[in-house]
Amino acid sequence: MRRRPLTRRGAGPERSRRAAPSPRKRARRPSLRLRGEGGPERSEGPDEGPSIANLTPAIVRDANSGEILTLAYMNDEALQKTIESGETWFWSRSRNEMWHKGETSGNTQRVVHIAHDCDDDALVVSVIPNGPACHTGARSCFEGVPPRMLERLMDVLRDRRAKRPAGSYSASLFEKGRGEILKKIGEEAVEVIIAATGEGRERTISEIADLVFHISVLMADEDLDWRDIETELAKRAR
Repeated sequence: MRRRPLTRRGAGPERSRRAAPSPRKRARRPSLRLRGEGGPERSEGPDEGPSIANLTPAIVRDANSGEILTLAYMNDEALQKTIESGETWFWSRSRNEMWHKGETSGNTQRVVHIAHDCDDDALVVSVIPNGPACHTGARSCFEGVPPRMLERLMDVLRDRRAKRPAGSYSASLFEKGRGEILKKIGEEAVEVIIAATGEGRERTISEIADLVFHISVLMADEDLDWRDIETELAKRAR
């Protein structure tokens, strides 16, 4: 779809800095057969709205964690409303109308950046979500995507804190209490300093991993998540 002029910095969500494509009539893409649908997409008609050939896929991601939240579609008007309002607007292929994400649920998405791909036919929209992205109430529309390592670690630690299985090192830390957890963090911080002073890169990596593990134990005990830390760091970004 033809791109509208980019907004000035400060006037709306930031767009990737690249030259706008030269005006040209985009070749009509062939009709696509979508998985799970009984036939090809309808072509554009006077009362039918845009066909998928005239819609742009928009991959929506959490600006802080990088997590993919949903895949939706935009036409020119939805993109312009997104830029002007600072919140996501899409074209609903099932309802055949534009929709403002969160208009009824309150689960809006504040847009902080929009990037388009090298062929100018797909978007990545980075957002700060104000609630779940999926209509099911899930944070993301995509299930089964392997979590990042730190998220997996937090899931395990929360489980250990709740169940306290015998023989688990992390469970023993929770049993001994906050004082023991803080003591281990102090010890591991010293080990990082010693390793970084002259024990080499691999040793430094190992000791940092130990420190991060014990900080994660503290976070689980405090009911914190790495997203909380990412959000705080994002506030400090300049």
